[in-house]
Amino acid sequence: MRARLGSFWSIVLGVIYLFLIFLLGIGFYMIYEHWDLGSAFYMVVITLSTVGFMEVNQLSPEGRIFTAFLIMLGVGGFVYIAGAFAQVLMDGRLQILWGKHRMMKMISKLRNHFIVCGHGRIGSIVVQEIMNDGHDVVVIENDPALIDKMEQEGILCLEGDATSDAVLMSAGLPYAKSLISAVTSEAANVYVTLTARQLNPKITIVARAGDKSHISRLELAGADRVVLPHFIGGLRMAQSVLRPTVTNFLELAVRGGIDLQMEELAVSPESELVDKDLIESRIRPNYNLIIIAIKKETGEMVFNPGPKEIIRANDTLLAVGKKTNLAELREIL
Repeated sequence: MRARLGSFWSIVLGVIYLFLIFLLGIGFYMIYEHWDLGSAFYMVVITLSTVGFMEVNQLSPEGRIFTAFLIMLGVGGFVYIAGAFAQVLMDGRLQILWGKHRMMKMISKLRNHFIVCGHGRIGSIVVQEIMNDGHDVVVIENDPALIDKMEQEGILCLEGDATSDAVLMSAGLPYAKSLISAVTSEAANVYVTLTARQLNPKITIVARAGDKSHISRLELAGADRVVLPHFIGGLRMAQSVLRPTVTNFLELAVRGGIDLQMEELAVSPESELVDKDLIESRIRPNYNLIIIAIKKETGEMVFNPGPKEIIRANDTLLAVGKKTNLAELREIL
């Protein structure tokens, strides 16, 4: 308890001390002086507050001595609490609590956001990419040093164990669009995936794996995609040597370099392009975009679709072009 409360532990002790003194005073006046509860309560209040009002009833000599000690004990308790409160202000604990309260309020209002579990080497890159794309993200991390760093950078974060149901719910799991489990522990990734899938069956889950043999476990736990960071890093290095131009183009397209971006655009059932082929949609002449693939609702991927390929509801168009043109097409989809 003391470790959890930190600087507030002294204030809690001071409040408990004053409460006990308060009970002691009421008990003395009721039992020894034979006063009723109301008179005893009022006497203790005016005594501990040192306001200087007259005595409620005539006190015995012993009662006067007790009242004198009660004043000293009460004043000492107030001084102790004042010192503890000053220490809290100096430590900045109130500002920290207020900041966490504001952050929790902001997180509670998020919808269709991303949750990233772990802010290590992989998780920090994931968070930065999502934020650069203009999306809301909440990070769950149990390292206090990383939490302080994220708070300074203005990243919404929660300190806690990502395998905890309560922590995941506090991060807005029921309203999140996707969850990325990037903690270093393989067992923790499996547990996070399993818990998140149970709490929100519709959420998209991407999990990190350290070995190919762990992919099946994460998929059984409920992961939609499993990523091997070391495998992807090695593959990227090899492709940079074997096909440098293609690799540079893809990097620019994915990251939005030189006003060029590759984007996936979901087709809603209400879109005006539903049941039209690519020629009738006039995507190329009107928006100057290239459709390089169409992912069907069934999961089938149609690469380099022909001009007569029909756009259906819930399809996903993989398009390449300028950001402004992509944004315009997204509005009618």
